[in-house]
Amino acid sequence: MIELDGNHLTLKDVVEVAYGRATARLSEAGRSAVEHSQACLQAIARSGKAVYGINTGFGIFAERRIADEDSARLSRNLILSHAVGTGPAMPREVVRAAMLVRANTLAKGYSGVRVELIETLLAMLERGVTPIVPSQGSLGSSGDLGPLSHLALVFTTDEDDREQDSGWAEFNGQIMSGKAAMEAAGLRRLVLGPKEGLALNNGATFTAAMAALAVCETRYLLDVAEWSLAMSLEAMLGCRAAFDLRLHQAREQAGQVFVARRVLEITEGSTLLNAAGRVQDAYSLRCAPQVQGAVRDTVEFVAGVVEREINAATDNPLLFDGEAISGGNFHGEPVGLVMDYLGIALAELAAIAERRVFRLTDGKLNTGLPAMLVDCAEAAGLNSGLMMPQYTAASLVLENQTLAHPDSVHSLPTSGEQEDHNANATTAARHTMQILDNVRHVLAVELYTAARALDLRLRQMPMAQLGRETERVYRCVRQAVPYQPGDAWWGPEIERVKELLIQHEL
Repeated sequence: MIELDGNHLTLKDVVEVAYGRATARLSEAGRSAVEHSQACLQAIARSGKAVYGINTGFGIFAERRIADEDSARLSRNLILSHAVGTGPAMPREVVRAAMLVRANTLAKGYSGVRVELIETLLAMLERGVTPIVPSQGSLGSSGDLGPLSHLALVFTTDEDDREQDSGWAEFNGQIMSGKAAMEAAGLRRLVLGPKEGLALNNGATFTAAMAALAVCETRYLLDVAEWSLAMSLEAMLGCRAAFDLRLHQAREQAGQVFVARRVLEITEGSTLLNAAGRVQDAYSLRCAPQVQGAVRDTVEFVAGVVEREINAATDNPLLFDGEAISGGNFHGEPVGLVMDYLGIALAELAAIAERRVFRLTDGKLNTGLPAMLVDCAEAAGLNSGLMMPQYTAASLVLENQTLAHPDSVHSLPTSGEQEDHNANATTAARHTMQILDNVRHVLAVELYTAARALDLRLRQMPMAQLGRETERVYRCVRQAVPYQPGDAWWGPEIERVKELLIQHEL
């Protein structure tokens, strides 16, 4: 059970709840902070002062005073009018991650919401009510207004309680109205009070949720990339010298040193390395620690920003000891920038892996293996071998090069120039998630290709010994997809290897 207090949520916690492997509850410290903040809000509301988001309009209408008796309608109108997203639905795990992050944000005790609002979000996670949230239409500032409003439609209501205004949700594998889903789960929808609408939809929460999932998955794919690199290195009789730790320690880049050490560990005991007698290899082998190590350093920098963001108070205004301070913590720039950075790094991870796939299949570059890794030289022509998987990998790398163009450098003004610089952070996160999926497939292609190359190499050198860990990974791939000598439908086999990566089974 994960306890939320707004300060100690980890990236791993987000992943565990997102995939339904853990549940969360509000801690006693969090409950106390929320109750104190709610009392502060009530005192401010009674004071009669004009305070943004409590008794004023929003955005360009910030100077319009709203009567106290209309505060509930103000919150409800905000949710209804802002739920205008479009495009395919967000993946279920992204929505669940966002629900957890938003609950943790509110638990920090600066937003003025009632405890019941946080507990409703957590109950929805526990009972499996997942709002359907369109993936497009958010600028990431003022936070993820549209996506969070779609989420809020499901568990909030008003005196009319109209089903057609309750959005859509998935429950027990079925799509239904938000109202029906909440009723089926035995949960009560809430009528929002002063500021609660703004507290729900202000903040780059979906961006942060995608970022948290992306960071954790990237860490795993970096492990995979070291395995696939090691398999390719052994299959092409690569040079061990390029991984000598003295070389990497002389540069003092932590990720680079880590990758070099891991490749030495993975290939320990291999008799294939150095067997060709070459002085040095091509960059895709020789410089892999420098490239993949830089990706490791990048993801750890990104992780720090994202972990701070999932524990941040991000709506507006925030409440401090009876004072409401209006600012811009909802602005998604910090997460947008690092998602662009992560997307660029991931694109490079796939790019260098694809170059190794190309070398493995080129008969002039793969150190004596058959062209396109056909079963034997005589089969060439009749069989195409692994010609086309490299095409697929190249296509995904080219797509990544477009997707990795930074999104956070683009901005258009909104709300009558009141919001004149927007982060475009949500698009950056979405593109990074797409790059991540492409990288996963490219690495599956490299694992698949390198396994076949090792089959053929061991046929040439039957007394050779694979590295201790290389052999384990090779056996795991071969257990999923046995070797086939002639041309076959490679596509489903590569998808099976990719499924090993999706399920973290390597």
